[in-house]
Amino acid sequence: MEYLHKEELLTRQELNRLQQVRLKNTVFQCTKSSFYRNKLAYAGVRVGDINSVQEVQKLPFTTKEDLRSQYPYGLLTVPVDKLVRLHASSGTTGAPTVIVHTRNDLNTWADLVARCMHMVGVRDTDVFQNISGYGLFTGGLGIHYGAERLGCLTIPAGAGNSKRQIKLLKDFKVTVAHIIPSYALHLSTVFDEMGVDPKSLYLRILLIGAEPHTEEIRQRIEDIYGVKAYNSYGLSEMNGPGVAFECECQEGMHIWEDAYLPEIVDPETLEPVPEGEVGELVLTTLTREGMPIIRYRTKDLTRFIPGKCPCGREHRRIDRILGRSDDMIILKGVNIYPMQVEKVLMSMPEVGQNYLIELIKEGYLDQMRVKVEIREEYFVEDMRALKELQQKIAHKLKDEILITPRVELVESNSLPKTEGKAKRVVDLRGGK
Repeated sequence: MEYLHKEELLTRQELNRLQQVRLKNTVFQCTKSSFYRNKLAYAGVRVGDINSVQEVQKLPFTTKEDLRSQYPYGLLTVPVDKLVRLHASSGTTGAPTVIVHTRNDLNTWADLVARCMHMVGVRDTDVFQNISGYGLFTGGLGIHYGAERLGCLTIPAGAGNSKRQIKLLKDFKVTVAHIIPSYALHLSTVFDEMGVDPKSLYLRILLIGAEPHTEEIRQRIEDIYGVKAYNSYGLSEMNGPGVAFECECQEGMHIWEDAYLPEIVDPETLEPVPEGEVGELVLTTLTREGMPIIRYRTKDLTRFIPGKCPCGREHRRIDRILGRSDDMIILKGVNIYPMQVEKVLMSMPEVGQNYLIELIKEGYLDQMRVKVEIREEYFVEDMRALKELQQKIAHKLKDEILITPRVELVESNSLPKTEGKAKRVVDLRGGK
């Protein structure tokens, strides 16, 4: 096994010692912000009280609403003239939040992303195409600087313009690409239109992330492109990409514990959940200067994967993100996550690359309507066959989500596409 940084080889004991030192330093750095000084004082916590990793539980949580309330500069712990970069979240729910970085912060971030990429086999000999939005969104520049840090020839292709993406992939013999999963599926339909086989490219590795996706989506992407697709996790409040990444074993994402202190708590009680149980991921930055964050409630649902990874790294692994605690749909008294619907649909060979969940009213009752793209070879004029397929999908969904949704079959490539994160749920109930 080839490693990029010595931090990858730290033992559990070494990681705990390093986290203990960095946690204390982070709390001290946070006291330079009036927001955290007041928050820590209210919680009755002083820097001297934090002498072990376990004592992180004494510290108060930080929420997205806290970050918004301190807009624009309330969370700074260094003077503005020490800052060199500003990013904002993509704002999938509510207004965006702003994160700022010092030069050291950016260097640390680039190192973390380079470590992620190297872990799955990316090397300085690779040609790397970044099919991701640039600008305030962290996914573009975060991955870009990591690839350059690693020494790859880096193509900042950005998002969209699918035919140009394919031309770049072909002409420059791209070997590694970073792409949002839903766009990877959409791009495959453009390959079909152009009469190009994705497997004929020079690609050998795909990096996918920026939106939750199921194992079934990953399998589809790997089948289409004929390469390994590695899952990643990041969020702008914790820099962006580079928080956690799969290794070549693909048995969960290693969270870089020398840079982040992870916890998984019950979203309701905020108490730690037992090892292996699903809960909300909470993260504390351990190396950030300009805007450190303590116990940030990500709202992302996952679990720690018990046991050691075959790759030898002892950084803990988290499972793929199962959804967000605030994405849960309550329908007819049943709790439903969009990822459950995706899991069923993407396991069916008849289903195309896109779907949409609509929440509607039928009389006084809430109902779910699922629009499903069907592959061309299955979208036939035989109404009986289509009706049987419609019922088959509805029954499979009922087995998973416990209610029977309305299923509407639509032609391949007919649902709206976005260049960024896919919008999978639309609430059409009105007043809700």
